[in-house]
Amino acid sequence: MEEVNYIKHLNGVFGQFSKDSRLNPTHISLYVALFQFWNTNYFKPEFFINRDEIMQCAKIGSKSTYHRCIKELHHWNYIVYTPSHNPFKGSRIKMFDFGTSGGQVVDPSRTNIGTSNGQAVVPINKHIQTLENQKNNNKPQNFKNFEFEGLENESKQRASVPFRDNLKTRTHKNYNEPL
Repeated sequence: MEEVNYIKHLNGVFGQFSKDSRLNPTHISLYVALFQFWNTNYFKPEFFINRDEIMQCAKIGSKSTYHRCIKELHHWNYIVYTPSHNPFKGSRIKMFDFGTSGGQVVDPSRTNIGTSNGQAVVPINKHIQTLENQKNNNKPQNFKNFEFEGLENESKQRASVPFRDNLKTRTHKNYNEPL
């Protein structure tokens, strides 16, 4: 098998996972545990697993859940699972390569396995700047001409009336004037 790119493979397989409505979190956890064991086995074409180790790594507590999920992953062509029925040998697993290519991953929805030879396409979300910001239409247009009369008198408020006009605002503001 050619060299497996860890990140590209995970991106490709997670792209497949997002399209597959049959999968639940246990399937994904089991696959990630198998992928980790495949990684520790240097991405050999086939490797052997111990059920207890995989269950512990995938956080699966039930043997029946483990067997159901691993058989479903095999049936849905995410892995090739060959049970050994021998506790000393372990079951044989073959992982499919979902992400190795000569280039960078583009858009997983454009290819069958989520890889291509092109450069990765990343959307850029920028704020569109305009000459006049629409959010500021309510603000006064001319701050220099704003009337400040009476602010000195309002600052000498009585302490017995809390929250009277702490911000020195008036009710007859002209919002068409700038700040």
